[in-house]
Amino acid sequence: MLPTDIDLLRILGRPTLSGDGRLAAVSVTAPDLAADANASELWVAATDGSAPARRLTRGPFDSAPAFSPDGRWLAFLRPLSGGGPAQVHLLPMDGGDPFPVTDLPLGAGRPVWSPDSARLAYTARVPEPGRYLPGVPAGKERPRRITDLRYMADGLGFTFDRPRHVFVTDPFVSLPFTRVPGAVQVTSGSFDHDEVSWSPDGSLLTFVSGRHDTHADDLRRDVWVCAPDGGGLRPLTKGGLEMSCPLFSPDGTLVCFAAETLTEDNRARGASSYGLWSVPADGSAGPVRLTDPEPYHLSFASLMIQPAQGGVYFANDWHGEVHLILVPYDGGAPEPVITGRRQVNGFAVAEGTDGVTVAAVMSGAGSAGDLMVLREGRERELTSFGADLRARANLRPVKEFTAYASDGYGLQGWLVRPAGPGPHPVLLQIKGGPYTQWGYTLNGPASFEEAQVYAAAGYAVVLGNPRGTSGYGQAHGRWAADDLAFKTAPDLLALLDAALQDPELDSGRVGVQGGSFGGYMSAWLAAHHGERFRAAMGERGCYAIDSHFGSADDGVNNSIALYGADPKRWAEISPITYVDQIEIPMLFIQSEEDRHTPMEQAQRMFVALKMRGVPVEMLLFSGEGHDMSRTGLPSHRVARYEAILGWWSRHMTEEDDRAAL
Repeated sequence: MLPTDIDLLRILGRPTLSGDGRLAAVSVTAPDLAADANASELWVAATDGSAPARRLTRGPFDSAPAFSPDGRWLAFLRPLSGGGPAQVHLLPMDGGDPFPVTDLPLGAGRPVWSPDSARLAYTARVPEPGRYLPGVPAGKERPRRITDLRYMADGLGFTFDRPRHVFVTDPFVSLPFTRVPGAVQVTSGSFDHDEVSWSPDGSLLTFVSGRHDTHADDLRRDVWVCAPDGGGLRPLTKGGLEMSCPLFSPDGTLVCFAAETLTEDNRARGASSYGLWSVPADGSAGPVRLTDPEPYHLSFASLMIQPAQGGVYFANDWHGEVHLILVPYDGGAPEPVITGRRQVNGFAVAEGTDGVTVAAVMSGAGSAGDLMVLREGRERELTSFGADLRARANLRPVKEFTAYASDGYGLQGWLVRPAGPGPHPVLLQIKGGPYTQWGYTLNGPASFEEAQVYAAAGYAVVLGNPRGTSGYGQAHGRWAADDLAFKTAPDLLALLDAALQDPELDSGRVGVQGGSFGGYMSAWLAAHHGERFRAAMGERGCYAIDSHFGSADDGVNNSIALYGADPKRWAEISPITYVDQIEIPMLFIQSEEDRHTPMEQAQRMFVALKMRGVPVEMLLFSGEGHDMSRTGLPSHRVARYEAILGWWSRHMTEEDDRAAL
């Protein structure tokens, strides 16, 4: 797979099913190298396979499709014809052009239909008066007065002065659509409100919000319900949880949601499983956890649940796979629905008199995602993007192996080897998180995409899940929490050593690289085990915990959750402390607009190494955030790959740079 082959990747969003389950729709996003943009359009398919999947819209920026329950309309997000942020549009399914139903200054979020197909709910950011005005450059706005700990977010910028609120609109009030209809703002205040949904009878809305005095200083969020006009607003939970995905059960008696438990002061716990919970919709009792935190963790690859008659559908991380399971409302043993060496990246469920239809976006070691339907135990693939990719890109086989830590603990790893005879130079690729998992997909933050690009360039790539990752149970995930760097490094080296048993790999030409937490660990290994590597690359990493604590978008919670609450120990586990031990060349890749791991993290490492005369480079990308390598401009993604391959070409084929020092 070449760097320019990213234009073959098709990333599918969350699917939607018509009420009768006969049609499935999904957004399809692909890098457009010619336009230097990530274009998205909507596709639709008959779930019985009677007609091939077809393009429904031509974008270029269409997303978040949602069928009305009666199947007559498809709501979705698209910028207005003059550009700007995404607005809710409607497409009549019996023919006709899409038309807008919102015109909000900062755009609208994912549309959600009422059960009677008469109204739409969504969330939208509401700016403070005088903020974010059209035609007013950001540099000419009045100064911001900040009083809270959490006031910005990566990929968005400042958030405290534009809270997200719930809206409800009747999209049919202005037929024949000569104007954009108005909307009712359901919530108010300085609080963010997220992920709105309807009760089965349409009398209530539910959403999550931190509507408490310290909402901008901690992670607490609660489940709330109210009438569609905002009346009767009341909480169903009372702290202790950070949550998402609130949805009513089909009978309306429960609100189900996903959540992780917080500390007593409502801050994050390291490697805490994101479980399934329910709470009575009438507020008669508190929330109950339905899944065991040891084996079950909601996958961040899909981050969604769906209540149904027989239980709640839940996407679960498992040993590099993401399974779809059905969890009973009484908390009994979950039933497997979709399993195997692949990942469920999104799904929708329709229940009718003739059975249950599940539409799922499935990815694998050779696919970024395809739309599949499951009915009566039979799977049918509705799109063939993965097959097209495999036919046009030279993907290498992915070999799974098991490594053993010094205490005998088994670790899952993978090796992607280049074509031809060895010995091949080797890259140890470390993932971010850390509470995520490498796995069977070409899509997402911990996929095999990058390994395929490096293998095509002649490198054997070693990937693995050390303790501290998700997918292997809570004990596995929390094993390294009290000493993250010191406990993770031996597991990573054990994975590398197991892979190097392959005689086709050159143990004398090994590099280490990674992004986010992987960048942190790359710098750590360069400092503490530099003799094992020719060179290192760290991307968007945290290298100095003390400054990250105060400069990152949620540095307070992340720093404490990952590295502990004692600032006196942060120096001991910060790579910047050991920068004078780094003798191998290092490359730092950083996005200028990254608010999750700000640019100063890479700058401090770069300056320290430069002052010591260690070969060091820093590659900065303007206008990009933390996820540039996955969602950035196509030209930036290709340039990034070219820079990384150039770096390794210089340091894997020339004389060892350490000889010149």
